[in-house]
Amino acid sequence: MKKVLSVMLLLCIGNLCIAQNILTAIIKDADSKESLSGATVLLTGTTKGATADERGVVVFSGIPNGKQVFSFRSVGYEEHTETLTFPRTNDTLVIMLEAANEGLEEVVISSTRSTRTIQNIPTRVEFIGGEELEEKGNMKPGDIRMMLNESTGIQTQQVSATSANSSIRIQGLDGRYTQILKDGFPMYAGFSGGLGLLQTPPLDLKQVEVIKGASSTLYGGGAIAGLVNLISKVPTEERELRFLINGTSAGGLDVNGFYGQKFEKIGLTIFASRNSNKPYDPSSTGFTAIPKTERYVFNPKLFVYFSPKTTMNIGVNTIFEDRIGGDIQYIKGKGDNIHNYFEKNKSSRVSTQFSLEHRFNDNSSLTLKNSVNNFNRTITIPDYTFDGKQWSTYSEITYNQNREKTDWVAGLNAYTDNFKEYPKDNFSKRNYDQSTIGGFIQNNLKATNWLQMETGVRGDYVIDYGFVFLPRISALFKISPKVSSRLGGGFGYKTPTIFTEETERIQFRSVLPMSVDNNKLEKSYGANFDVNYRTSLFDKISVSFNQLFFYTRINNPLLMENVPGNQYQLINADGNINTKGWETNLKLGYGDFKLFIGYTFTDAQLNEGGRKRENPLTAKHRLNNVLMYEIEDKWKIGLEAYYYSRQSLNDGTTGKPYWTCGFMAEKLWERFSLFVNFENFTDIRQTRFDSIYTGTITHPVFRDIYAPLDGFVVNGGVKLKL
Repeated sequence: MKKVLSVMLLLCIGNLCIAQNILTAIIKDADSKESLSGATVLLTGTTKGATADERGVVVFSGIPNGKQVFSFRSVGYEEHTETLTFPRTNDTLVIMLEAANEGLEEVVISSTRSTRTIQNIPTRVEFIGGEELEEKGNMKPGDIRMMLNESTGIQTQQVSATSANSSIRIQGLDGRYTQILKDGFPMYAGFSGGLGLLQTPPLDLKQVEVIKGASSTLYGGGAIAGLVNLISKVPTEERELRFLINGTSAGGLDVNGFYGQKFEKIGLTIFASRNSNKPYDPSSTGFTAIPKTERYVFNPKLFVYFSPKTTMNIGVNTIFEDRIGGDIQYIKGKGDNIHNYFEKNKSSRVSTQFSLEHRFNDNSSLTLKNSVNNFNRTITIPDYTFDGKQWSTYSEITYNQNREKTDWVAGLNAYTDNFKEYPKDNFSKRNYDQSTIGGFIQNNLKATNWLQMETGVRGDYVIDYGFVFLPRISALFKISPKVSSRLGGGFGYKTPTIFTEETERIQFRSVLPMSVDNNKLEKSYGANFDVNYRTSLFDKISVSFNQLFFYTRINNPLLMENVPGNQYQLINADGNINTKGWETNLKLGYGDFKLFIGYTFTDAQLNEGGRKRENPLTAKHRLNNVLMYEIEDKWKIGLEAYYYSRQSLNDGTTGKPYWTCGFMAEKLWERFSLFVNFENFTDIRQTRFDSIYTGTITHPVFRDIYAPLDGFVVNGGVKLKL
């Protein structure tokens, strides 16, 4: 009997051993055929798993007999399942994983004029999508300052203490070197750039695209530091009707509405808003930190679908605003001989947009564009008025050809800028009339699975200033499915006008006219290089890392200098501006939590006549920290903290470093949501640790503004989706 039991036991052990099977597989990228190291395979219904080595090879042992289901996974790829029956032959299985078709893969980037997805574009493009726009809109529904200021490498610089006017600085360069576009149209250049950031609500925007570094090949002069392209929403077959109502503890009220819908042959979008603010002064200075403001915006746009191959859209953007800041007692109607300082801005903006596209076939198309922009602005301070009107136009014809491995885009455009001043005194008029005719051609080439190239060249003839040649090149290196790198560079230029941050600060008073004999184009060249890495840790934590290095040099920069007679003149300095540094971005995701950490180091130097000094109003060190908790369609909760290091000021002093912190929460339902935002709840204000003016309250001379003036402000409201 013992012998029989021993034989049966040996047979059972033998069968058990036979039932333990082994699977060998190689996991690859379906497109590039590259091996995916770190990919995982799981046996469904168990906790058993294995990880691929550096060759993408995974060996899975201990598999029982019968039908078994395996799940193959890798970060950034669609999950793949395979059903296998064991025992089976011991051949090696090859698994091809498809790239995940979600998130940024579906984003269409228009700024590069290419059909490539964002992850296949050699030019480095930073994308702010609809969800992030909504979150930033909760904090500042009236304009886009906060949306841009909270990105690494970008700083919105307030240039007026009383009107709150601001400009965009990218990588330490003045605002005039950044080109702001609306749907690809240069609507915020020259005089019309004034108040532009303050007059653009985010509710009607579909996305925002930011390209840092020289981008003049496609868009001409002005894109030396980079460009910001504001992309409007387009109608969809499902009706979109949204309203946002927001109030602030500083006396602000925002009422915004958007409607969009596509019908059989036509589509329509309409955006309208009223934004207002009472004069607000949280300090003891007696000057407004937020001016008294009333603004109306109305932007209708018509889309016509003549056929599947031919479409047209026509839009109008209108803005009318009254803004007055200064002595809080004067603004409230309690002025006297002492309290009588004010700065009043009355402005209107009316611009048209026209675009016609015809597709000859699936691979080629022709696009015609035109815009006309009229901007009026009157600035009034005691004893002085600056009154001007700008007419500018932009026309373009572009041909696109798109193939599997290569894209071509070529075009011609013309830009005119006419400014006319209506002075109230005998000072020389600052009128000018500038015209530019340009042509460009760009090629995108997928050279191999690991290398994509973007090369372009542009030639502009600027009337009175001559011809400018603008080459540009970018390359995308796909080192592995987890690691990629971009390298790019190009030339740029800027046509001189009297409208700079320095002249805006003094309301253009006593600034002499520009002269073709005395002024010339500012020309630049620059380059950037970045490395991207993404992976997952423990199959629970997503990690995305980006390291960018940048450099830009501007020769003969336009600087404001004192000249005899208490006047100012913009002169091309005998020297250059050099800005270099790096940006570090880290994103971590765990369940419903997302953490973003960004650091920017900027070394901006002004070299003039052999003397070097720091470019004013540039924080050398800046840190962005954002923690978000989001339950889809239920809750959004965010905590933010931002650090700015010391900044050199124009008067030779140095500003103090500071932190600002914010908290926001939003509760979502199917058709509406409630939100609240505690902005700068640590109440950091420049007036708490530094002065904002010298002189007297009757005749103030304002210093640089490098920190917030409004301090702790609470806002909240409701968003409706009908």
